[in-house]
Amino acid sequence: AGEMVEFSSGVKGIALNLENENVGIVIFGSDTAIKEGDLVKRTGSIVDVPAGKSLLGRVVDALGVPIDGRGSLGDHERRRVEVKAPGIIERRSVHEPMQTGLKAVDSLVPIGRGQRELIIGDRQTGKTAIAVDTILNQKELNAKAKENDKLYCVYVAIGQKRSTVAQLVQILSSANALEYSILVAATASDPAPLQFFAPYSGCAMGEYFRDNGMHALIIYDDLSKQAVAYRQMSLLLRRPPGREAFPGDVFYLHSRLLERAAKRSEETGAGSLTALPVIETQAGDVSAYIPTNVIPITDGQICLETELFYRGLRPAINVGLSVSRVGSAAQLKAMKQVRGSLK
Repeated sequence: AGEMVEFSSGVKGIALNLENENVGIVIFGSDTAIKEGDLVKRTGSIVDVPAGKSLLGRVVDALGVPIDGRGSLGDHERRRVEVKAPGIIERRSVHEPMQTGLKAVDSLVPIGRGQRELIIGDRQTGKTAIAVDTILNQKELNAKAKENDKLYCVYVAIGQKRSTVAQLVQILSSANALEYSILVAATASDPAPLQFFAPYSGCAMGEYFRDNGMHALIIYDDLSKQAVAYRQMSLLLRRPPGREAFPGDVFYLHSRLLERAAKRSEETGAGSLTALPVIETQAGDVSAYIPTNVIPITDGQICLETELFYRGLRPAINVGLSVSRVGSAAQLKAMKQVRGSLK
């Protein structure tokens, strides 16, 4: 299972179900080119994506193929999409600040390099805005930083409208923020397997920086849509459904992804990968299945509220519900002194 296969029409797929009589394959691309009696070949390889500095400034799909019309990628290595997270010995506790440039976040829910901080809220509460502002604010922080301290950004758009992704590219390029960013887009019109794979592909690209002693930030926008794509695939593969019709391993789906964000120890290069996963709630219901799964995996959450948003408080962070479980160890001294009086 997990091996890439190729149909005679050239469309690729991945084998997920292995049974006595048949093999369940999900398809990366259009199913219209596939017909009964087609030959399916094993490729002998597991899904991998390009990684390296040549991807900076580019927009790629979930398999790492450029979709920005700017030709092929430069020098790069290929990395497996699904790898094990770093072990306990290879890690070190979070101790360096990851500045978002948003005062409300940096003072009250500080984030450290290697942390996973969930951004959770209803639709239209400014979740993406916090994530995008964080990328934009790295511009001047990177300009002052030494080469090793720069923060590279990976933004994974899952199940979003194409117009929204195009708008994002426009915002980042006009602010010259694309030069240190990679965009991975699996839009709403892409097949479910691509929406399911996009976060893992983006993570593999971010891990290149983490494993080479550099620092990266990855934003998954949003993981609710990835879970929906996975549910769709699982039901079509006839896997038994669980709560809210999600398959039983939907917790593992997110835990194995978010565990890959880590701060590495000095011996292993001291690189880091910080994750900002986004989850959309329905009518503020934090106790739904996916939110209750992701909250314990992450190291804290930033809760956004519609009411605060409409009152003009932006970012609309509910300070009472938002926490950072490990970030205070990485907070700047000046921020620490101000913090006590603010809360």
